Amino acid sequence: MNFRNLILFTLRLILLVLVQIFFLKNLALFGQAFAFLYLLGLLILPLNLRTIPLLLIAFGMGLVIDVFYETIGMHTAAATFMAFARPIWLKAVSPTGGYDDMQYPTLSEMGTGWFLSYAFPLVFAFSIVFFSIDHWGFGSFFSVLNKSFFSSTLTCLLAILVQLLFFKRRRGI
Repeated sequence: MNFRNLILFTLRLILLVLVQIFFLKNLALFGQAFAFLYLLGLLILPLNLRTIPLLLIAFGMGLVIDVFYETIGMHTAAATFMAFARPIWLKAVSPTGGYDDMQYPTLSEMGTGWFLSYAFPLVFAFSIVFFSIDHWGFGSFFSVLNKSFFSSTLTCLLAILVQLLFFKRRRGI
């Protein structure tokens, strides 16, 4: 990754965290669907990023969100879990020929179907961990599943919308 791309990804991560803190903090549709748009920053990181830097980035982003949301480590734990699961899931959804080292897992690079099959399970795993911690375990199992499903759906829809509106499209599309 060159210096220009590093600056671009850093600015995207900061912008997504700021949008999460200032605009999406109190957004809850019907008390069930919460928007975790900052996860898009973790999802679009380069495919060739090593596990330790990925975990550190997720930990830092979750910690910043926790400080502003006053959630005492819930975002940190869930985001770090998602970052831990990301390389494993990337291998599971790998195309036949594998990935190009210079590819990014974005909507414009990989397509809508692939992006949804990549992003939704990871965001759902994040949500399961987050809402399990919120409900102190699996005591309210169906409530955890309900909030996780609707929050994951809302987050993925917002992630697609943001990418369609603000990300560069590939040439020829």
